[in-house]
Amino acid sequence: MLVTQKRPRNLDWLHAGPLLFGDWGTSRLYVLGLAFYYTAHASVAYLAAMSAMMILVAWSYTVVCRCFPDGGGVYTAARQINPLLSVVGATLLVGGYIITVAISVVEAFHYVGLAVGHGWGLFAACAAVIVLLGAVNWFGARSAGRLALVVATASLLVSLVIAAACVPFLREGVRTISLSSSQPVWDRWVSFVAIVLALSGVESVANMTGLMKEPVERTSRRTIWPVLTEVVLLNLVFGVALTGLPALAVTAVPDAVTHGVTPPPEVVAYRDTAMKVLAQASLGQALGTAASLVFGLLLLSAANTAIMAKVSVLYSLSHDRELPARIGALNYSGVPAVALAIACALPVLVLAVERDVARLAELYAIGVCGAVTINVLCCVANRALPISRRERAGLSVAGALMLAVSLTILATQWHAAVFAGGLVASVLAVRAGLRAAAAPAEEALPVPSRGWLAELEAPQPRIDASKPRVMLAARGRYQAEFAVDLAARRDATLFAMYVRTLRLMDAAPGTVPSVRDDPQAIEALGTIAALARARGVRFVPIYVCSENIAEEILDYTVTFGCDTLILGKTRRRLLARRLSGDVVAEVAEHLPDHVQLIVREGRPAPTGA
Repeated sequence: MLVTQKRPRNLDWLHAGPLLFGDWGTSRLYVLGLAFYYTAHASVAYLAAMSAMMILVAWSYTVVCRCFPDGGGVYTAARQINPLLSVVGATLLVGGYIITVAISVVEAFHYVGLAVGHGWGLFAACAAVIVLLGAVNWFGARSAGRLALVVATASLLVSLVIAAACVPFLREGVRTISLSSSQPVWDRWVSFVAIVLALSGVESVANMTGLMKEPVERTSRRTIWPVLTEVVLLNLVFGVALTGLPALAVTAVPDAVTHGVTPPPEVVAYRDTAMKVLAQASLGQALGTAASLVFGLLLLSAANTAIMAKVSVLYSLSHDRELPARIGALNYSGVPAVALAIACALPVLVLAVERDVARLAELYAIGVCGAVTINVLCCVANRALPISRRERAGLSVAGALMLAVSLTILATQWHAAVFAGGLVASVLAVRAGLRAAAAPAEEALPVPSRGWLAELEAPQPRIDASKPRVMLAARGRYQAEFAVDLAARRDATLFAMYVRTLRLMDAAPGTVPSVRDDPQAIEALGTIAALARARGVRFVPIYVCSENIAEEILDYTVTFGCDTLILGKTRRRLLARRLSGDVVAEVAEHLPDHVQLIVREGRPAPTGA
């Protein structure tokens, strides 16, 4: 008997909402300034149009979440249509995440006031932060998610305070709103496309559905609509207030037209840190600076989230053999180490070339819009999905609009086209190389009679409820021999757990490892099975994929009524244990008193030690 468990669904809307806000709400920190920079006092009208588009896309994603309750990002939706299209969509999403990390870290330094300009000093600081985030995530830090919720909540509260304090500027802001009728329609459309960054983060909610509490349709709706309402309403309030600031109220021609590619410092200040300018103008210098520090933390949190989201996409591509399998190999903490290294290296490379927020924003838009376009249109084309005729019509409108935005970006921003095209071409080239190098398929050989999997799946003697029960939650032959010997001497049933840690945000459906896809688990559990069979010990293997090792060990130990628990003492360094959690300490703290705990080193001490 092999006991297995899927990833738990423990994400409710109260937790998913702040996570979505951490992605979606962050965009206002640079979108508001860019909107005024490109369109001056017409910016509020453009933001209103952007809000209408956001509402349409948000509604579309409520349908996507309902149709894909196990994860409905662009990779999943497109894969049901065409594998190649899914790779293109996933690559565009990775491109969006690359720029999210780059622009978030740059903006974080601007908001906290530790960087001026866009020189190599800023590059060095940003690169150091990205490397630090990667180092922390190497250990699969569980506290990062909780910290993201705290920062997102604090940012929301600060935004509400600033919105209330901005009321004196609203009257002047409303008075200055204008939309020149002499501007050609095409130019207006291009200006609208320039602020499309407000869509950032919408893909993340579809990727959360695999962890959402059921029914997913209701949880996703409760996640999307409150966050959308806050983002739309406050973006409009802040947009009006920004145009009413004394320093900007007199601006007649957009600064992008007046100053071109080298705007003066005062223009860069509102363009790159609009919320900081608003906070200082409405709350005063001291409180405004304090609010900016919160926004800086939110941006760093968004960068961290984007790194791990990028790792999840790369892991899914690797799992499906669209990228080399080595990219998806998990380290001890359940993090794809190579994917994490790539996820950190790519934004550093981008920052080595470009650190201007306006240029980074242009690179970002093509990735986000391309991924959303493919996701929505694939749902329209997939007739197997439970979508009504009216919903399909609405999705068609949303998809067509997003397609027009994407094509406009490609036609008007050559560097964005080069970035997205180069990234997609690189991934497709690697994919083609893998297929060309693949060996011809051969007939699968039967599993050897003494193979690990055969031992694992072999029938076991019936469990006697009156006999003692021992739980082994340690790896290695040395630990297995001790546990089997103990069970044999006590005539006990031996349960053995293998917990595969998987610290990914949004692994696509089917990419969560099963025991048959996990050779390390097969060998570890199979070794115990072989030793137990040789000693005549009743044995039950357990394979679990989870983020919380200690919680799973405690749960199964109590569920199966074990009176003894054997743990292996970790040899990881103190920093690693602090970041990812000391399993032994957590288990010992919560283990019931009637269960004996045995903690052993991973291997015997040398003779004479």
